[in-house]
Amino acid sequence: QQWMYRHALAVGQRLTDYRLEGRTPPLPLQLAGKAAYWLVFRNIRRMLGLDRVRIAFTGAAPISPDLIRWYLAIGLDMREVYGQTENCGVATLMPNERIKLGTVGKAAPWGEVMICPKGEILVKGDYLFMGYLNQPEKTAETIDEKGWLHTGDVGTIDNEGFVRITDRMKDIIITSGGKNITPSEIENQLKFSPYISDAVVIGDKRPYLTCLVMIDHENVEKFAQDYDIPFTNYASLCRAPEIQDLIKKEIETVNANFARVETIKKFHLIERQLTPEDEELTPTMKLKRSFVNKSYATEIDAMYRAGAMA
Repeated sequence: QQWMYRHALAVGQRLTDYRLEGRTPPLPLQLAGKAAYWLVFRNIRRMLGLDRVRIAFTGAAPISPDLIRWYLAIGLDMREVYGQTENCGVATLMPNERIKLGTVGKAAPWGEVMICPKGEILVKGDYLFMGYLNQPEKTAETIDEKGWLHTGDVGTIDNEGFVRITDRMKDIIITSGGKNITPSEIENQLKFSPYISDAVVIGDKRPYLTCLVMIDHENVEKFAQDYDIPFTNYASLCRAPEIQDLIKKEIETVNANFARVETIKKFHLIERQLTPEDEELTPTMKLKRSFVNKSYATEIDAMYRAGAMA
């Protein structure tokens, strides 16, 4: 069964490559794709409860391009969209004729999207809300006099019209050297690691970037057990030299994708196992950037006193 899955997935991935490149696959590959669907992918989709889904949309948070590729490979049309409550739903859609990974598609037919000089994404159209109830000043801050909704998100629009979200305006880091850094790009790549549950990049008004890391307890614990790494509790697991090296290697892998000024030079593992009841976390188990910066100020300062990693 595993052999059949791997073979079918390889076929599905080749078909996905053709689709992403806008090319028509050769007939033998198309036939192999149909066989892979009926013999393997149909059962997988049924087990996932997705056997009757024709098209699926994902939004609200970044998704790994590799995960979208996997859904496409098993025959599920998965696409990213973008929007906010203030624009009553979807502002961008991935067009049927072209899927571009790493973007949230193009402006929806019922609205407009532009990037202002500061890099903020603005949207406009009849779908915008009328304003915040009894809060005219806040409404004026959100919708300008020309009718553009200021989303608070930073992004770009390429020459094909595809929109890419990079960060929140309030989260942009400006280093002591004057370099603008979008931390979420780095954090999202770190979170693709099976050993990292969440991460917060630090560096505003600092000489280099550092990072607070929340490990994935289950996967890191299994790693420790597989390699006979001794630990007694969550804190000792985080302090184990082998675990420190494990996370360091994961960070170095991510660093290879960024310019030198955007690389993580030091990191600190949060040694307390957090729950949704803790103030550091949102209900969806994400670290609160501003709260974490204050709560771990001592640890953050120590990373800068210690200097950068070699």
